[in-house]
Amino acid sequence: MKVFANGIWRAALAAAAIFITASGTCEADTMSQTGILASPEDTVLIPIVLTSAGDVTLQTYGFGGGVNAASMPIAPGGFDPFVGLFSGTGDGAVFVNGTSDILTNYTPGCPPAGTVMLGGSATCGDVNMQFTGLAAGTYTVLLSDGEYIPFATFEGPGGVLGDGFVDFTAGVFQTCDTNGDCNDDTANWALDITTSAGTTPPPVPEPPSVQLVGLATALAGAWMFLKDTKISSWIQGGSR
Repeated sequence: MKVFANGIWRAALAAAAIFITASGTCEADTMSQTGILASPEDTVLIPIVLTSAGDVTLQTYGFGGGVNAASMPIAPGGFDPFVGLFSGTGDGAVFVNGTSDILTNYTPGCPPAGTVMLGGSATCGDVNMQFTGLAAGTYTVLLSDGEYIPFATFEGPGGVLGDGFVDFTAGVFQTCDTNGDCNDDTANWALDITTSAGTTPPPVPEPPSVQLVGLATALAGAWMFLKDTKISSWIQGGSR
């Protein structure tokens, strides 16, 4: 049964942690990050600072693979993600926009990401999302499974990160088409964050070459949610 999270947070650890395996490299104004989610209900939160008005582009590669901005080959087979941008940090960060391939505002990231065969068809599950004309300030990039979606996505203006998540994952990494053909996905993700001139790319994890298995020390916030009741009417797009 697919259920939704009711937004109950657990306290951050001492230096804080994100339940991922992550590594990152930076080229020019683009930050390339890769990692592994601990579960379909896990999230990745990355702060970025715009020192002046500018633009942000989010491009994923984990689903279909490809070569990211750091010239790193990314293997296909990961989950199709949700990516979004919030203004500010922490629970009070305000939703700007976001999407995944089950939402009506989905913006495909293929190319440069590749496609995966699903039910006999080449399928794009990666995302390219552009945010233009952003004011200077601090923002939070969110990456999660494409069926683990912030409530703020559906709330209209004023929705915040602390409102929790809608969980349609049924506890598995899986991508399905409208005919019910499904692929089992891995927990791997890959994300490029490109910021325009006058912006500061997000920090590179230290050390960037080491894969931090299990509980990786990263940013403040260990996000854990309690599952509640079934909800299926929130989906704004077709089934996966």
